[in-house]
Amino acid sequence: MEGCGLFGADVIILDMEDAVSQNEKVDARFLVRGALSNLDFGNAEVIVRINPFSNGGEDDVRTVLVALPDAVMLPKTSCVADILKLDKIVEDVEKKKGIAVGSTKIFPLIETAEGVLNAQKIAKASKRNVMLIFGAEDFTADIGVKKSKEGQELFFARSQIVLAARAAGIQASDTVYSDFEDIEGFIRDTKLSKSIGFDGRGVIHPLQIEHVHHLYKPTDEEVAYARKVIDALAEAEKHGSGIASLGRKMIDAPVAKRAKRVLELEEQYGK
Repeated sequence: MEGCGLFGADVIILDMEDAVSQNEKVDARFLVRGALSNLDFGNAEVIVRINPFSNGGEDDVRTVLVALPDAVMLPKTSCVADILKLDKIVEDVEKKKGIAVGSTKIFPLIETAEGVLNAQKIAKASKRNVMLIFGAEDFTADIGVKKSKEGQELFFARSQIVLAARAAGIQASDTVYSDFEDIEGFIRDTKLSKSIGFDGRGVIHPLQIEHVHHLYKPTDEEVAYARKVIDALAEAEKHGSGIASLGRKMIDAPVAKRAKRVLELEEQYGK
């Protein structure tokens, strides 16, 4: 874990689930707590991926939360009850340990058919939720299909998660691309991910980070067009109209909303 803050990632995930063998789960809790207390993660937010509640998840939370991670990721989130249980545990620890109540965020990780179908309810289940995350490896195993590089088997789930996140006013993060040596495939899949509406995605290797930053960032053309949209509507409003034209296209409130979002993203990436 040492040095992981040097690669420019926005978020660092300390994984106590899939990355840890069953007989090392208890040791991992204290290792992660020590890392949170002693390591320099740079400007990255630090998330702890706990185990499911059926495999020690509550003990994970109670052990590591005292070291103040920014958020807790709940794997295999399948229903509202999962989030409500985590919210209650986190609040209990915050109160007992003098941590500001509500300061710890939740990242539901959607990895099952049930979770995908309940995504909207899950997204709205807690004010702590800030992002829905899609996990394709466990999802494809759950529905009994092979994960392909083309990703056609993921399209419904990806779309469902993006829509659920948007309806709840939170962000959506796409699944990791496990073949870190296939940069061409990673770039192609990330472009698809952005076109579906994801705000970003997880990575499993530092080589993927710069591509994620570049591909999810609005292009120069998108930024230039967004500014033209805002300027055109501002000019129209001077004349008492809420609609403007730009080239051969009509510009109204929904288009302006999208343009403002592009400019907000450009500002975020510019920081």
